[in-house]
Amino acid sequence: MEFDAVLLPARRARMIAQGLWHDRTINDELDACVADCPDKLALTAYRVEADDLRRFTYRELAQMVDRVAVGLARLGVQKNDIVACQLPNWWQFTVTYLACSRIGAVINPLMHIFRERELNFMLKHGEAKVIIAPKTFRGFDFEQMITAIQPGLPHLQHVVVIDGHGPNSFEALLSGPTWENEPDAASILSAHRPGPDDITQLIYTSGTTGEPKGVMHSANTVMANIIPYAKRLQLDAEDVVLMASPMAHQTGFMYGLMMPIMLQASAVLQDIWEPKKAVEVINAEKASFTMASTPFLTDLTRVVTENKTPVPSLKTFLCAGAPIPGPLVEQARATLGTKIVSAWGMSENGAVTLIRLDDPDERAFNTDGLPLPGVELKVVEADASGPALPAGTQGKLYLRACSNFGGYLKRQHLNGTDAEGWFDTGDLARIDEQGYVRITGRSKDVIIRGGENIPVVEIESLLYKHPAVALVAIVAYPDERLGERACAVVVPKPGQTFDMPSLVTYLKEQKVAIQYIPERLEVRQSMPSTPSGKIQKFKLREDLRDGAA
Repeated sequence: MEFDAVLLPARRARMIAQGLWHDRTINDELDACVADCPDKLALTAYRVEADDLRRFTYRELAQMVDRVAVGLARLGVQKNDIVACQLPNWWQFTVTYLACSRIGAVINPLMHIFRERELNFMLKHGEAKVIIAPKTFRGFDFEQMITAIQPGLPHLQHVVVIDGHGPNSFEALLSGPTWENEPDAASILSAHRPGPDDITQLIYTSGTTGEPKGVMHSANTVMANIIPYAKRLQLDAEDVVLMASPMAHQTGFMYGLMMPIMLQASAVLQDIWEPKKAVEVINAEKASFTMASTPFLTDLTRVVTENKTPVPSLKTFLCAGAPIPGPLVEQARATLGTKIVSAWGMSENGAVTLIRLDDPDERAFNTDGLPLPGVELKVVEADASGPALPAGTQGKLYLRACSNFGGYLKRQHLNGTDAEGWFDTGDLARIDEQGYVRITGRSKDVIIRGGENIPVVEIESLLYKHPAVALVAIVAYPDERLGERACAVVVPKPGQTFDMPSLVTYLKEQKVAIQYIPERLEVRQSMPSTPSGKIQKFKLREDLRDGAA
């Protein structure tokens, strides 16, 4: 794969001079762990449905990483090849990324909710050579789905499944044979180690263009975020990081997979979010930190309240993805005894604003935090060339950060970053006199449901192909637990009818991920629109909020 990460070279000298890029890779960090604390517990992985538990010390983790790295090389994976990973939070996810890094391959994390439609685009666009997936997970047969679409994916040479029983199983190809002891293993593991500016991750984000965009990150960009993030949260080698948020999102990947290794701390993975199980895991493993979206905090607080089972080791819960209701912060603080930290970020940058641990609790529900070192924010009326608006004034939010991505794969025209390095976040915000930011809305058409971006334009485009649909608009409506849910507002064609079962059945037939299907339908005779005919979504959102739809 040829990567067009055009946003990296222009800022390298400045980032190095300012001490914001550290010119290290995750290989350096793992090697340091093996040298400094080889027998320390590195990774604990809980599989809830399988009732399975696996532990690795840093020595054992590195051995398995080298084994899988050589195994990937045996499959023909070379430097800059894409290895797609559609896994829950299993130990094999962590090992796969670290193994890719050993041989200079690039990981492409894919959410396990994705189905044929999403995978067809991402695997083809990213030119994945290998995909690693479960045989089955939560009753769904991933192997069957992927092998069915493989003939249409010219670059995809291998489908590797975990818990499979055939020759293409992860166990047979990668984790079983002692590849690390083969005569050529040392040369394989040393020949193509990536540099800090090489692409290490390709992660897709749902945008406003109708197609997912492939975000390219280097070790320098992601680690430039993780280091000040951990410092602000006062995390160190003594911490135990619980990660139940998917590692196919930046939340899980950067702060559940990479950060514990960089801190020489311990990571605990939970593959299915069950709050009762999370309480058990927190107490069994003495977890001290976790990061997740608001619904996780709501659920954890409820279970601890109902079962009267405290979680005394949990010092900090960083909550991002949606505003945190004030009553929830107060209840969680009282019930869990945990500091609730608000934050904001994007796949393109990581979490770039968060409150401080010594900030008053109300900062967690009335702001999204302060920029981390290496991050600049400004709110303007139109574009980044305009003057910053006065404190407290809403405008378009632009960001310039050491952790800004390298660009969108094969989509340079969408990079949204000007010559001065200012990135258009697509968010509306205000910044107060102390520098705390509050995200107030979005200038781009995105719905965030429980921390998961809904690809609005893509789903609308599919619904427009339905024979009964004349006009459609998908808009957000508020939800206490998930922050937002999606509502499809439809004007049927004359003489046609359209209902919720029709919508669900049709989108399932189009192989859309179930989480992307709108949970509400409003059928109308007309849409509010501008004189030019553009649908006024803000009016639809107001109607839904006020109950007038």
